[in-house]
Amino acid sequence: MGPLILSRAAGLVVALVAASVLIFVVVNVLPGDPASVILGTAATPGALAQLRQQLGLDQPAWVRYLEWVGGMLHGDFGISPISRIPVGPEILQKLTVSAPLALGGTLVALVVAIPLGALAGIRHRRPSGVVISALSLGGMAVPAFWAGLLLISLFAVRLQLVPSGGFVPWSQDPLGSLTSLALPCLALGLVQGAVLTRYVRSAVIDVQRQDFMRTARAQGLSRWQALVRHGFRNAAIPVVTVLGIQLTSLIVGAVVIENVFDLPGLGLLLFQAVGNRDLVTVQDLVMLLTAAVLVVNLVVDLSYRLLDPRIRAR
Repeated sequence: MGPLILSRAAGLVVALVAASVLIFVVVNVLPGDPASVILGTAATPGALAQLRQQLGLDQPAWVRYLEWVGGMLHGDFGISPISRIPVGPEILQKLTVSAPLALGGTLVALVVAIPLGALAGIRHRRPSGVVISALSLGGMAVPAFWAGLLLISLFAVRLQLVPSGGFVPWSQDPLGSLTSLALPCLALGLVQGAVLTRYVRSAVIDVQRQDFMRTARAQGLSRWQALVRHGFRNAAIPVVTVLGIQLTSLIVGAVVIENVFDLPGLGLLLFQAVGNRDLVTVQDLVMLLTAAVLVVNLVVDLSYRLLDPRIRAR
């Protein structure tokens, strides 16, 4: 297991380096100039050249890349040329909104998908299983932002149970913070849970056809008992694979949902940075999201060995 972890970690490092190079190249070839954004269109060439020198934009690209990567490795994410404030503390502040949102959406997806998917798999030839399958198919066709608008219309506008947008800081009112994240988490989790339900259903149907499940049933176990004792673990690998993909979708989808619900998270920060040509902030945020996706994929890959002893033996 140790050599496997080392090899996967080495692959993660290579992927992060390649991603950092690609992100830096793509961001820096975009049209526009941060110095022009700061000084405006009426700026003189001399003022533009002086500001570019102050911001370090006159240095070669490879020097700026090494300074950017080296700073991130030491916890220094640079200073925004637009707002003139450090990017690292601002990202940490926004993570207090985005991280709970992604985790809450994942929890909602699991709570919805595991019981409904298992029930649909066991009763796939009965009306209840067909209804669950139809509902999951409908949920897969709903975009997360549209689900958010529907939830706002129902729970915030008509029923007035929760706020329609905005965020209460955790330090002021933790309960208000949870209430602010309730609808966004539902919007993310319900859509992703519909997708995951389909895969849980398929995995449960497949595992029920295995010989060990028939043996467990012959020993007197009910269908649910055999599934809980022997079936879920064997059905977990395809579900965990899809869950890893879902987690990456939740991380990226949270960027859109935050703008729907006016949440001051990474999504809003990213949109503002793109509009202001704040290259430092854009690079840091995209690299952070890319690293999160790669780490999730690594964890999913390593979890296969824990779930299935046959893979660990090979």
